[in-house]
Amino acid sequence: MELSPTAYVILGMVSREPRSGYEIKALVDNSTRFFWAASYGQIYPELKKLADAGLVEGADAPTGERKRTVYAITEAGEAALVDWLRQPPRTYEMRDEGLLKLFFAGALRREEAAEILRSMRDHHSGLGEKLRAIEPKALEKEDPYPLMVLRGGIEFNQWFAGWCERMESQLLEPAHEKRSS
Repeated sequence: MELSPTAYVILGMVSREPRSGYEIKALVDNSTRFFWAASYGQIYPELKKLADAGLVEGADAPTGERKRTVYAITEAGEAALVDWLRQPPRTYEMRDEGLLKLFFAGALRREEAAEILRSMRDHHSGLGEKLRAIEPKALEKEDPYPLMVLRGGIEFNQWFAGWCERMESQLLEPAHEKRSS
């Protein structure tokens, strides 16, 4: 059975401890969403497929009046996750609407194009701050790998914000200065 990337996100999340679909989504929103998002519309159908394939098992765990199913990884699910982890990554995709707009910004005045760079800089600066705020909790965990990824995200966003600033300066410098450099 070919599993989707979202299926592997779910297997990874339930490999640590049993979780409901809601808990998986909350965990994604506070961790992997910064580089690999998953929506409820992806999570719940994938949970059903994983359960049908015997890779996770669901157990009813209502909270008060609310129906709730908590999923735990099975041995087969653990084996599928480990097998996937041992394979080299196949997808190195970055989707960034700001970069897409900048690519076509020749249709704008330079100052308008610079606004795209400012917006991207502000976004990446803010994201870097959010990630830095997560770091103290990540330091408390025994598993070093989420911390490594978090620090990669912090450094990437710092670099990207700086790159936006440099490109804005380059874009807005007078034409005669460009020729002399």
